[in-house]
Amino acid sequence: MMIVLKVFKVLHRTRQNVFKGDTRSLDAARLKINEEFKNNKNETSPEKIAESIKLASEVEVILRTCVLQGVYVDANKIKVSPRKEVLRDNAPFCDTPKQNT
Repeated sequence: MMIVLKVFKVLHRTRQNVFKGDTRSLDAARLKINEEFKNNKNETSPEKIAESIKLASEVEVILRTCVLQGVYVDANKIKVSPRKEVLRDNAPFCDTPKQNT
């Protein structure tokens, strides 16, 4: 039971960090997290509980490491302020495919 509560709290903390300043997204994420936990509150199967905890933990990692928020600053410009968790080492990228010789 303690693990479930811990994952619940971690998800909500991550939500607050990822969607900071965006009331609409904060509310939507809060409702979704609460709804999913409420839907599974009567689950008694240890396997299903473990599976749900694993899924919630994976969702938290995806939110923390993959979600970026942008704000329109102009008609054709979006300002993005990535968090340190989202920044990764750059991999070389090339727009043009290599020619086979």
